Amino acid sequence: MPIPDTGFMLRSLEFLATFFIIFVGLVFLTIVVIYILDVTQTKQAIRRNYPVIGHFRYFFEEMGKFFRQYFFAMDREEMPFNRAERSWVYRAAKDLDNTTAFGSTRNLSPPGTVLFVNCPFPTLGTDAAPVGEVTIGPLCDQPYVTRSLFNISGMSFGALSRPAVLALSKGAAKGGCWMNTGEGGLSSYHLEGGADLVFQIGTAKYGVRDALGNLSDDKLREVAAHEQVRMFELKLSQGAKPGKGGMLPGGKVTEEIARIRGIPVGEDSISPNRHPDINSIGDLLDMIERIRNVTGKPTGFKAVIGAYGWLDELFTEINARGAQSAPDFITVDSADGGTGAAPMSLMDYMGLPIQESLPLVVDKLNEHGLKERVKVIASGKLITPAEVAWALCVGADFITSARGFMFSLGCIQALSCNKNTCPTGITTHNPRLQKGLVPKVKAERVANYVRNMVYEVGVIAHSCGVREPRELRRFHARIVTENGQSVSLADLYAAHAARSRENHRKRAAVPINR
Repeated sequence: MPIPDTGFMLRSLEFLATFFIIFVGLVFLTIVVIYILDVTQTKQAIRRNYPVIGHFRYFFEEMGKFFRQYFFAMDREEMPFNRAERSWVYRAAKDLDNTTAFGSTRNLSPPGTVLFVNCPFPTLGTDAAPVGEVTIGPLCDQPYVTRSLFNISGMSFGALSRPAVLALSKGAAKGGCWMNTGEGGLSSYHLEGGADLVFQIGTAKYGVRDALGNLSDDKLREVAAHEQVRMFELKLSQGAKPGKGGMLPGGKVTEEIARIRGIPVGEDSISPNRHPDINSIGDLLDMIERIRNVTGKPTGFKAVIGAYGWLDELFTEINARGAQSAPDFITVDSADGGTGAAPMSLMDYMGLPIQESLPLVVDKLNEHGLKERVKVIASGKLITPAEVAWALCVGADFITSARGFMFSLGCIQALSCNKNTCPTGITTHNPRLQKGLVPKVKAERVANYVRNMVYEVGVIAHSCGVREPRELRRFHARIVTENGQSVSLADLYAAHAARSRENHRKRAAVPINR
């Protein structure tokens, strides 16, 4: 039997003891330093009154949102998107089975709950029809004809990373939907994927601006020369921050992004809170007409609906000028919309939710006889089949989503879009973090999300007895009211429209004191 090397064992024990003493000493020294810093600083009362242990308060506050997301929140109670919603998107993007067992966990009694009305003889598979074609901008030199139902909303290159834009573009081409560039201009990554594109013109005119920041006809022609660019969208306002321009932190403004946008490298990119050259209804229609004439392609605008009296003025002016002056589409964004960075005061309190603004715009278009001429695109937190089907029932021609497609890329709702630290590589320009997002793989998930969305909206439509989703009407859905009973969307919105017209008549009859 070998004799133990007692000398080696003693040296090992001495080393461990020395290491332990040094470690304890460093910990004690660190605590002393933190204690001194805490009691001498004057900015935070908690740290000053409870040195060292006061730090745990801030740590737990930061970590709380993550623990709630995974351990404590119920499936349908988290905001802005709950676990049930995210789970459906994740499974649809991975093309996994999305059926559930035993019974619904959705509470069907709260006011505002939407219920679809199934018919006794649903549409058979043999009688079902593909999603129909829609023509946008029939009076343009190059109208856009598409069957696309569910599309990618505006997310700029800059706010999104290179691999994220490339994955979305490739996925949109495979899934048969369009992709909105966002206000950050047209990049090679948008084009590389081969998708149909909607070029968004924000208040800073990124990508189509001259040296002074004004809209350039020459730049418009350059963008329109790309066959993939099918439409132009003039952004008046955005859901999460109506009345506030887009914000891109300087840390995200790389040389490439600066070149595409036409701005300085490394400086915060803050757009004006509105278009300086659009001051009236007439200016808006003139700008739309200018862009359409220069590009030859359908042109519309995106707006959050808050005050809505201007819609009557807009549609009245269109009818006075003629149908050719109308925007080819209106994208209705809402208070439900999201963004990478916005003041909480705007994100939480400004604008009408999509449940109120979408039917309002559709009804105004019908009232002025313009619904066939002007297509309606609904945007704002519509990421599941039921929400998309609701928008179609109300009168939307198309639905767009940004955050739904972010989930399809793997977004985990880490709420760090504005910090350049996105752990999934979607909203960061950190090369190490971007490595996790492989465009070829994620493009398939984007395409799967589109296909499964259209399929399940079709399932709802067939249960309601129509052949395809765009045949859904307001009487196919009901909404729970305060008394616990549901009413048809057709009856609900008809009553709202009647009250609105009566109030408008009364206001018009009241003399104005000057």
